[in-house]
Amino acid sequence: NSWIVWAGHVDDTKMRAAADAFITTGLAAHGYQYINLDDTWSAPRDEQGRLQSNDRFPDMKALSEYIHTRGLKFGIYSSPGPGTCAGYAGSYRHEEADAALFAAWGVDFLKYDWCSYGAVEKDIRPEALQKPFRIMADALKQSDRDILFSLCQYGRGAVWEWGAAVGGNLWRTTDDSGDAWRVVSQIAASQAALVPFAGPGHWNDPDMIQAGMLGMTSSPRKTHLTRNEQITQMTLWAILAAPIILSCDLTQLDDFTKDLLM
Repeated sequence: NSWIVWAGHVDDTKMRAAADAFITTGLAAHGYQYINLDDTWSAPRDEQGRLQSNDRFPDMKALSEYIHTRGLKFGIYSSPGPGTCAGYAGSYRHEEADAALFAAWGVDFLKYDWCSYGAVEKDIRPEALQKPFRIMADALKQSDRDILFSLCQYGRGAVWEWGAAVGGNLWRTTDDSGDAWRVVSQIAASQAALVPFAGPGHWNDPDMIQAGMLGMTSSPRKTHLTRNEQITQMTLWAILAAPIILSCDLTQLDDFTKDLLM
């Protein structure tokens, strides 16, 4: 996932480099398979309301095809609200058209992030929290492509109890993580009771692995976690059967990070 390493500095070249690195480092041979583009890729909709990619992504279908030729899968990001967390175009009231577009681009994974939907819907009862995810799940089912559906609403409303029922394949169980042991350890300590809700096709997602070169800038820096803290996070996420989602610069993996991830 591009967010913790590049945030708004992500572009087509960096995504292609990540796909290449999956192969050359051996990550792909160890089961890592999704190259997921997070927020800041979209542009304002055109006059017909169609979603566009911005100048940093001149041809999204070509990017998808590049990733697929390496035997990998392509992930993308949107929000059920009118805008994403970073203020780019979201999918509110365009769900069916966006799902069809994602399928046409060859998308294999959709991260759907709550963000501005909270301004649209003030109701926090479970049925209101579930509604936007049901709408997009139905739209994805109507498309002609199998797309993994990742719910991101930070564990509100006990999402682990209903995430699978609304079409989710994984759901965030926490707020955003970070490369501080205080944050990672608090998240880890909160997950044990959620284990019964995870299983094949529907997983608890306690957010990304905080290893390698990251920082949300154009010039990544080393994680602030110590080596032992990184080993502990990786171990606990494996015990939890959590999705192992990296968000580091894969072109700058040192030997320790390679050993940790593989």
